[in-house]
Amino acid sequence: MKSSNPVLSRISAAAQQPRYSVPGQGYPADYPAGGYPEVVQSGHVDRMSIDDVVVKTVTLIALTAISAAISAAVVPWEVLSPVWYTSMFVGVAIGLVISFAQVTNPIVISSYAVVEGVFLGVVSKLYNHLFEGIVTQAVVATLGVFFIMAALYKFKIVRATPKFLKVVIGAAAGLGIVILVNFVISMITGAAGPLRDGGSIAIIFSLVCIVVAALMFVVNFKQIEDGIAAGLPRKYGWLGAFGILVELIWLYLEILRLISYFSED
Repeated sequence: MKSSNPVLSRISAAAQQPRYSVPGQGYPADYPAGGYPEVVQSGHVDRMSIDDVVVKTVTLIALTAISAAISAAVVPWEVLSPVWYTSMFVGVAIGLVISFAQVTNPIVISSYAVVEGVFLGVVSKLYNHLFEGIVTQAVVATLGVFFIMAALYKFKIVRATPKFLKVVIGAAAGLGIVILVNFVISMITGAAGPLRDGGSIAIIFSLVCIVVAALMFVVNFKQIEDGIAAGLPRKYGWLGAFGILVELIWLYLEILRLISYFSED
């Protein structure tokens, strides 16, 4: 199955490549004929592992959290809106570059985490000002959903079948387009629209987004598992960690928005 997510497609495509052996080691077929320098010199290459992906994921989450805390503390209210939109657009731009250029550079991916942290920091600052305590609730709920999905995947309660992956990725892509169109319309009209105005349709839409974002974790876990099984180079772990961070950010924002709907007077 070909994923519509460029990051996941890259990992999946590499994982499905036939492998050949070099001094007893199997490597993806897209390795150079002479092998990478580290292979030639040492006879082996660092491979992607679950522990390494976990470390990279925790590193990106920590960078995002620290950046968010700093931005929430130092960005004054007078420039909150410009920082909000600037960090949002820069974050989207970097994310698209990572996705479509298949970047595995830790500096670029870490930069994405920092920029998104600035964005989340100012967003959280505003929401917490309007609804005290909402940020803590959203963070706890986001982490809770993540660990529940990790457990469901680990114990095979939720199985990442080809059909499941296709449906979830398609749903995520569709929601992404709807969210983008709604954002553009809101920028033009100055109104939130029925999908984000806090009404019944908005609540249902946020619930759908939360469910799909949660299921996307299963897609990420499957792609990471496939990459590890295929013996991909360690650098691919950054793409796996990046994918998880993207889903965490999306999930957090949707949960934050949903809680705010029920917190309004």
